[in-house]
Amino acid sequence: MSGNFSFSFSGDDIEDEGELNSAAPNASESVQPQPSASAFPVAGKPLLPATSHDLHHMLAQLPSKVAYGILDIDLDGSGDIQLARRELWDVRVQLMAEDNGGETEPGLGNHDVKTGVYEGGFKSWESSVDLVKVLSPSKDFLADETVIPTIIELGCGTALPSLALFQWSLSRRTPQKNSTLSIVLADYNPTVLQLVTLPNFILCWALHQRRELPLLEDAFSEGELDLTPDVIGAFEEFLSAQKISLSFFSGAWSTEFIDLVSSRKIPTTGNGAKQHTIILGAETIYSPFALGSFTQTIFSFMKQEREQGNAAEALVGAKKLYFGVGGSLDDFVARARELGANVEELREEAEGVRRGVVRCSLP
Repeated sequence: MSGNFSFSFSGDDIEDEGELNSAAPNASESVQPQPSASAFPVAGKPLLPATSHDLHHMLAQLPSKVAYGILDIDLDGSGDIQLARRELWDVRVQLMAEDNGGETEPGLGNHDVKTGVYEGGFKSWESSVDLVKVLSPSKDFLADETVIPTIIELGCGTALPSLALFQWSLSRRTPQKNSTLSIVLADYNPTVLQLVTLPNFILCWALHQRRELPLLEDAFSEGELDLTPDVIGAFEEFLSAQKISLSFFSGAWSTEFIDLVSSRKIPTTGNGAKQHTIILGAETIYSPFALGSFTQTIFSFMKQEREQGNAAEALVGAKKLYFGVGGSLDDFVARARELGANVEELREEAEGVRRGVVRCSLP
């Protein structure tokens, strides 16, 4: 497999009118389970190290405004959800203004993936929408007073599944009663977290709260949001008041990555609530290398939670086969069952490029 490649399906991104592309991954490549192995077939190329990113510092690095569009997702006849996403062209404009490559920036050109450099996170992929649809019926767990909900999205990119859970939580949670909602967002590329993941969460919050806060109403113009110091400060204050924690991690999946994510401060509660962790992954198994490291990573997290007496499950959305690179959902299911997991098939899409969503848990 060459150092960069493009899947020969039509389209760059999920269109705002709801048409989905048939391209490949929104994921982080990484090491295989063996510590000495490289997930990237690029001889001598180092992997990005596991890194934690401070939210306050990330907020300070945002541009003065962002442009956005709305993705309308039909929840299989049970309503719909509108998710705000930063426009790709706006990312290009920022990069050109900062003289960081502009149109030649990996992920904003002609390649879906540039192996070991960029792993697809600037674009939204169709399996992430499938995950949103699967999550919708159980969204009320976000307001369950007996649960400490933790969401870990691996290879998050534009983070549509986590973004949907965040948006649903805004109208369901009562901070006086509910435990902290912890959302962990991880992508191979730190630039993806900074340029699209975090802005999408701010946009989601601002659109939801604009009628409650006059400063937000004033910050909106046609398709744009001004990220003034007051807006950023209000976002931080809201997260604190609502007991919502956003954590950001970049780098290759590895033992170091698992340890770093696991070492984050986990909120505690005195009301007897139990932690419930949901691990999300959309288009994260598009090659045998990614499949192996992703499986190892989610099993490590689930085993840690089981040892601590907590509930954990993984929801994985992917195509049935990634042509030309060798990954497949069936291979993941077989690998997970070999490792002793219970695997339940939750959703299958037969039209277009076949894909599905499965749930994994440990007995």
